[in-house]
Amino acid sequence: MAAAAASASASCRRRPIAWFFAIAALLFFFSWYLLLDSAAVTPEPLLAARGQGLRVGSSGRKCDPATAALRVFMYDLPAEFHFGLLDWEPQGGGGGGGGGVWPDVRGGGVPEYPGGLNLQHSIEYWLTLDLLASEQGAPTPCGAVRVRHAAAADVVFVPFFASLSFNRHSKVVPPARASEDRALQRRLLDYLAARPEWRRSGGRDHVVLAHHPNGMLDARYKLWPCVFVLCDFGRYPPSVAGLDKDVIAPYRHVVPNFANDSAGYDDRPTLLYFQGAIYRKDGGFIRQELYYLLKDEKDVHFSFGSVVGNGIEQATQGMRASKFCLNIAGDTPSSNRLFDSIVSHCVPIIISDEIELPFEDVLDYSKFCIIVRGADAVKKGFLMNLINGISREDWTRMWNRLKEVERHFEYQYPSQNDDAVQMIWKAIARKAPSIRLKVNRLRRFSRFETNRTDETPTRSSWLENQPS
Repeated sequence: MAAAAASASASCRRRPIAWFFAIAALLFFFSWYLLLDSAAVTPEPLLAARGQGLRVGSSGRKCDPATAALRVFMYDLPAEFHFGLLDWEPQGGGGGGGGGVWPDVRGGGVPEYPGGLNLQHSIEYWLTLDLLASEQGAPTPCGAVRVRHAAAADVVFVPFFASLSFNRHSKVVPPARASEDRALQRRLLDYLAARPEWRRSGGRDHVVLAHHPNGMLDARYKLWPCVFVLCDFGRYPPSVAGLDKDVIAPYRHVVPNFANDSAGYDDRPTLLYFQGAIYRKDGGFIRQELYYLLKDEKDVHFSFGSVVGNGIEQATQGMRASKFCLNIAGDTPSSNRLFDSIVSHCVPIIISDEIELPFEDVLDYSKFCIIVRGADAVKKGFLMNLINGISREDWTRMWNRLKEVERHFEYQYPSQNDDAVQMIWKAIARKAPSIRLKVNRLRRFSRFETNRTDETPTRSSWLENQPS
């Protein structure tokens, strides 16, 4: 009896200790769950060849401007300049302030971008989404952060979807005498002229996206002080655009990525591949010269092609089955074909004397591309001798390097470290010191100029101050 009582007493003493350890363990695991949940950023794969169904959960963390590579003030332009071009309409208060002009990018309310060739110049869409994500707490690497005061910013971002505006609204619709694209450009100029941020810097710290060669066709000549983000300088005079102030951005590729590519040298039976428009104007004349030189060469595919029908599927299969892919100047020095080649891991051969390559200050293209002068390429036998002289080992090194660098040319939402979105932000950040120098030099004598802050420049005054 006494032994039983003693045993019961010991059990009672152990029970509180057991409960204590159980509660402590529960709290420990719960705290770890909260910590991991708050730190996790797990983007879903969101890119498809046609359109994007964006469904993103919030990370719950806004980006810290103090740790960002670039601090960006973005205008709250009316929706007609950006997502309204995608038939999106503001809903209530919108996300991240701005009086309802922005979608809430945390909850799957992002409108889809049209597919096909529209995608190749869609950079304004991806960059704007990334800035909204930085402020709203959606997943992003926080390379660039939106700030609400221009005085705290490195640059001022103009969120006009110029490429989409040209693609959708460049045709004149009677009874109008001008296109809606041109009307939007005029309204944008009026908006900027009235802004103190413009008057403060003369536009020198403004970032304007005009990736389509025909985008901003009128306004570009009035926005010459700005930092342009372009695909090339083919249709820009040196007085408006150049490498000293502007940024070259990659096209969005239209063929899908070659995931898990094991198709090495022996698995690619075609030596040289080109499919596209052959008869072009301006610098594109070289295409037809090369066509007549190469069309009968062994293991060379050189033919006309387009994106209509199953053109993209044909290009995808052709590039993946080829060792080298030709990238020849057309109506403009560059095209999305280069970036289709890169994601297909088909070693690009670039023949375009006026081309400017994205991020060339940090990427050595000679490690994964062959770049040939146009005058050499059209010499009989030159190109085939060059290609046949590249060993299996050299080709394999370039092939492996393509698989390493392709991430730098990928547009996606949510953005990820070192993808195209983040590489563009870094390229703009590298321009920031020269931007500050220009703005500070502009202010040298500002204290002696009376009432300048109250003046509103007009479009005519912009024209008067254009460089000759």
